[in-house]
Formats: sequence, C-alpha cells, structure tokens
Amino acid sequence: MSHGLTQFDYVQEADYVIVGSGSAGSVAAARLSEDGKYSVLVLEYGGTDIGPFIQMPAALSYPMNMARYDWGFGTEPEPHLNNRRLATPRGKVIGGSSSINGMVYVRGHAKDFDHWEETGAKGWSYADVQPYFQRAETSHGGAEGEGRGTDGPLHVGRGPRENPLFEAFVKAGKQAGFETTADYNGLKQEGFGPMEQTVHKGRRWSAANAYLKPSLNRDNLKVMNCFARKIVFDGRRAVGVEVQRGDTVERVRAKREVILAASSINSPKLLMLSGIGPAAHLKEHGIEVLADRPGVGANLQDHLELYIQQACTQPITLYSKLNLFSKALIGAQWLFFKTGLGTSNQFESAAFVRSRPGIEYPDIQYHFLPVAIRYDGKAPAEGHGYQAQVGPMRSKSRGNITLASADPMASPRIKFNYMSHEDDFAEFRHCIRLTREIMGQQAFDEFRGKEIAPGADVQSDDQLDAYIRDHVESAYHPCGTAKMGALDDPMSVVDSECRVIGVDGLRVIDTSIFPRITNGNLNGPAIMTAEKASDHILGKTLLAKSNLEPWVNPRWQESDR
Repeated sequence: MSHGLTQFDYVQEADYVIVGSGSAGSVAAARLSEDGKYSVLVLEYGGTDIGPFIQMPAALSYPMNMARYDWGFGTEPEPHLNNRRLATPRGKVIGGSSSINGMVYVRGHAKDFDHWEETGAKGWSYADVQPYFQRAETSHGGAEGEGRGTDGPLHVGRGPRENPLFEAFVKAGKQAGFETTADYNGLKQEGFGPMEQTVHKGRRWSAANAYLKPSLNRDNLKVMNCFARKIVFDGRRAVGVEVQRGDTVERVRAKREVILAASSINSPKLLMLSGIGPAAHLKEHGIEVLADRPGVGANLQDHLELYIQQACTQPITLYSKLNLFSKALIGAQWLFFKTGLGTSNQFESAAFVRSRPGIEYPDIQYHFLPVAIRYDGKAPAEGHGYQAQVGPMRSKSRGNITLASADPMASPRIKFNYMSHEDDFAEFRHCIRLTREIMGQQAFDEFRGKEIAPGADVQSDDQLDAYIRDHVESAYHPCGTAKMGALDDPMSVVDSECRVIGVDGLRVIDTSIFPRITNGNLNGPAIMTAEKASDHILGKTLLAKSNLEPWVNPRWQESDR
C-alpha cells in the first residue's frame, strides 16, 4: 500500500451496491434495476470484455490464462496431490467468470437442490428453483414440456456436432448399456447425449452479454471500476463499501443493502476483512470481530477431472486445426461471419452416469472433445486423438479459504484439500476404468488407436492412484464458502433469503452460498441463484413451485446403468 492514501466521504450512493459483475452480479444488476424504482451501483475491478479472446467461443483457453482477465489465484500446496499448486482462475473482467469459463451449461440434478433444502436451505428445493432456471433462459433445442425457458436473457444452445466422434461417444455409451438423454437439462439428466453451451449467434453468451449490458442504458444502473476493500458498517448494519481507485480510498454508500457477488473466493475474503468470520482467525490478523461465523471460508468444494486420451486412426480430429494458419482462418471466419469452428467451445457431447448400484442419481460427469489437449490449451498430444474429461460429482473432501493478511490487496490462502477423503481415489479409479470400457465399444472401432493417457500400462490400483495424484486437474467449480443454511447451524453464513446471519443489510448471492456442489458446471446454478435472490431482495412473491417430476432410473438400486 502506498502512503499517499487519502480518505474521502461517500463518493457515490445507490439503493443497492453490488460487489462483482460476474454471473450473479450481472443478473442482480439487471433484475434490481428493472422496474426503475431503485438505483443500483455495481463495483467491478476488472476491465472490458470486448475482444476476440473473450467473445470467440473456441478461444476459451486464452482468457483464463491472461492476467488481464483472471485474478491469478492458485492453491496452497495440495497435500494429497504431491503438494502440487493448482490454478484457481476467477474472472477479473466485466461478466466475471462467465466471461472466461468453458461456456458449458448444466443446471444440476433436481436431487441436488432437494438436498440443499434437506440440509437447511429452506425454499431451495428443485420445485422452488426450477421456475428460476426457466425464467433465466431461452433454450434452443432443449426438450419440449420439460421446464426449459423460452424468453429469458440467457441463450442456451448446442454445438453442430458435425464431427463423427461426437456421435461415436454417445453410441458407445449406449453400447455399454447406459441410458441416452435428449436433454440433460430437462427432466432426464442421466445418460449420454448432446452438451449445451451458452453461445448465441456465434458469440460467448456471458452473464454480461445476457443481463448486464442490455440494462446499462437505464439511468438507475451504473458500473464503477474500483477495488472493493471491505464492507462499511454502522453498528451491525452494512451501509456501504470501502473501495480503492489508484491510491485513493473512498466509500460508496448503500441506502438499502450491500450485495456480495464477488465469487466463492473473494466473497468470503471480503466478509473476513469486514469482521465476519471465524473469530480466532480474524483476531490473528488484527481484525475486529463483528460477527463470529466459523462457516465463512469453510466448506470449500470443487470438481476434479482427468483427461482420458485416445489416439485417433483417422485424421478427423481438431489436431489439424492447431497450427497457426488454421487458427488464423478460423479466427477470420469467426470475426467476419460468426460462422465455423470458432463459434463452438467444442464440448458437444456429454454424459451423466451413476458409478454403482444404490446411487440414486448421476455422480460422474463426462465432457467429450474431438482432440487430445489440455483445458488450458497447453501440450496438445502428438497427432490426432480424442478425449473424455471425467470426474466424480460429489467428493466428500472439503477445503477452506483463509486470509493471508489483513491487507485487502493480498490474495487469500486457498486450500481445497483435494482427494483427502478416503473414497476419492476409489471413485476416480472407477472413472478411469469405466471410460476405458466406453472407449472400447464397437462405436469407436473405426477410430481407435493406442491409449495416450493414462496409457495401457497403467492398470493396477497403485499405478492409477499415482497417475491421479500427478494429473488430476480442477474443473474450476469452486463453491460453498459462505453456506446457506438453518439459523441454528453454526456453520451457516447466510439464511434462506441469502442474508448474512448476525448483521443487517448484507447479502451474498453467488456460488459461495451453495451448501453442496451441484452436478456439473456451476454457471447455470449461479445464474439461477441470483435470479431467485433478486426476488428475495425486492420482497417479491416468489415464482410458483414447479410440479415437474424429474426422471430417476427405475433400476438405480440394482444397476449402475
């Protein structure tokens, strides 16, 4: 911190001050300013999302690796992964992580939300949240009559699936005896089928493109470019946010409420810097305790995945497009016509399956890709190949976010404790063996070369465990660090209306509040959460409960398929 800091009184004020313009913040900004009754101020530290690296779906590996768009967080050495430090990207840009994510759209399974309600998040069962998913979206190609939206801001579509490998993957799943599904975001998540993406007219359809930018022509909505340092309180009531622009520390005033939508990494950090969190930890850093909430920063969860890669005997994969000339052609076609390979994230086939009999709903997710490459675009495998990215959905491992220092500019300490639960390795070994079984089906006969990764020689439990420790990657779905739950649960941070327990005038509305991680990618549930939270904030009558019945495999007790 420089010593030239000067302190001012409130430089701006609004009825609602939202910290963060990401998936949740963009939604809340649009909904809270919608009827013109209230003024809304969004605080965003990142810059513009204009530019081909963000807007072109096929370029998804770039923004995540650019300091300009990403906070650059990383984990502490992870003890169960040979002390590797894993990247924890979060969007530092208009649209937040929805501007740098993989654009995969998954609502989660109905039973995920029923579990939320059973564990204390009253009013967040599937029947409660389904209408908010529906309100958020315009579905292109989803199943009719299964609760898909027709006129929401978020356009959800499907890739063209022109590469024959996409169909081979779904066929192979069927040949292995698994279900197929025409729409995993409809009533039947379980099975193999097309993957959905937040892409519209060839462009990334981030929460900023869907919600925030169309609302910025309203007089009662403004975005302020600044760094949020902490929440300002008058007694126990949140009345504003202390922000920094350059060397100047200022305050913005919230006449009604302060709303945190800063991510499951930054929201708990801000709560702790503001005196809300585990008392002993706050005192360690010389922070005065306003509300002792041990759950702040705890309950951190994520999805991990492995890339199971197979060589392809036919030159039909995207490997031929990884050279500079092809990339330039794809880029030009996208730039001028919004057509071609640039318009898809290339995740066009998916699967959700159950790992064993007695599991009621899917606990394994697949993303299928017609090239053997890492998510971050690094180290493409030699030659033509294809891959399935696979991982368990409900690991019992839990980590935490803690402060490294009381300096607001310091990154927090992030420790996921990945693979720390005894079941984790068994679940991942099953994922690898199951993927080999699927890749070995007849549908892949005309394409199948040697196994690139893990490699045919990696077979025993010990060999697979060593491979997992070395190669497992985050799917970048952190959540849970300010859990929503019952008032008498000491680990709850917010109540079922997203209000921070123990203070007034403060809510958290992002993935921090998920009691347990949902099936699949989190952008969809993050948007739904902010849709519903906006109605709570405005005191509106909630949307009528859904009476749709999700499909559960009738064979779930005796079979995994």
